[in-house]
Amino acid sequence: MLKSRRVHVLLILVVLSFLLIHFLPCSNNAPLEEKPSPVHILILSSWRSGSSFTGQIFSQHPSVFYLMEPAWHVWVKMYQNSAKVLHMAVRDLVRSVFLCDMSVFDAYMSSQKKKSDLFQWETSRALCSPPACDLFNRTDIITAGNCKKICSKYPFSKVEEACKTYSHIAIKEVRFFDLKVLYPLLTDPSLNLKIIHLVRDPRAVFRSRENTVADLKRDSNIIMGTRRTKGEMGSYNTMQVICRSHVDIYKAGSQATPSFLKDRYLLVRYEDIVRDPLARAAQMYRFAELHFTPELQKWVHNITHGKGLGAQAFDIGSRDALRVSQAWRNTLPFQKIEKVQEVCKDAMDLLGYRLVQSEEEQKNMSLDLLFAQN
Repeated sequence: MLKSRRVHVLLILVVLSFLLIHFLPCSNNAPLEEKPSPVHILILSSWRSGSSFTGQIFSQHPSVFYLMEPAWHVWVKMYQNSAKVLHMAVRDLVRSVFLCDMSVFDAYMSSQKKKSDLFQWETSRALCSPPACDLFNRTDIITAGNCKKICSKYPFSKVEEACKTYSHIAIKEVRFFDLKVLYPLLTDPSLNLKIIHLVRDPRAVFRSRENTVADLKRDSNIIMGTRRTKGEMGSYNTMQVICRSHVDIYKAGSQATPSFLKDRYLLVRYEDIVRDPLARAAQMYRFAELHFTPELQKWVHNITHGKGLGAQAFDIGSRDALRVSQAWRNTLPFQKIEKVQEVCKDAMDLLGYRLVQSEEEQKNMSLDLLFAQN
């Protein structure tokens, strides 16, 4: 009888052991599969440099959560300050966005804010697809116009909810003038930051800025601060500050010292993108650890080989991108070209843009001669 009870108890213990092994969670000592850390991409540029288009190369990727110039809200709220003073606030906002903490916008927006109150929200495919908007698929190529019509009424909380579902978070920003300001983000263990530094021929930037003076007035005033100059010279002084910032950023990024910048800084010229869109998009995707899908390859080709002229600010529709990039050669008087070349000479020399010496050369110099190869 006693022996029978012992056998019975042993059988119960065996069954319990089986249940414990197969149905209870693993012990704390067992290795757990960790979720890969997100990749953070900062597209660092200046106004009218092709950054909106370059941002779309990342925004349309189904693995990327993208925001366009979130620091716009900082500059609008704190417009009385200089760009240098605002650097810290802009950096803190960018860091919070990279960590998908959208409460940072509470300081700059109404407590009753909606998703559509976010600057240029409709340019983000991630905010036009689930979970931010249920009317498109995450793999769709989505235009800003279609998104704005359909997805504007969702609550602001959807921005943070969507951000947390992506493996890559990309921000396009034009409000940094010094790479050293970003060093704390590059050394932050909670971030995996890669910087794409986008530049454009200063002559093309100047010509584009002339066409969007009213749109850029507040930003230009913040850039110049107390050094603000009225009249024609004000535009050249602003260009000088912008060009100097590109020189400083490039020197800091390309020297790869300190060591934390190694393999985390990439210089890209807008002219090189429009001359060979697929190759340059592939280069940026490799740098950002993204796969260049056939659908995206087709989209990049189509959007850079259209008939549009991209005349409006933030216009990112299909265009003849190469022709647009060279429009300054036919529309900008040579006297203005000379002045731009004078105030931006260091940037042009360093970044591989050759000077033109006469009106005839302006019109006739081939692209291969006008832009040195990197």
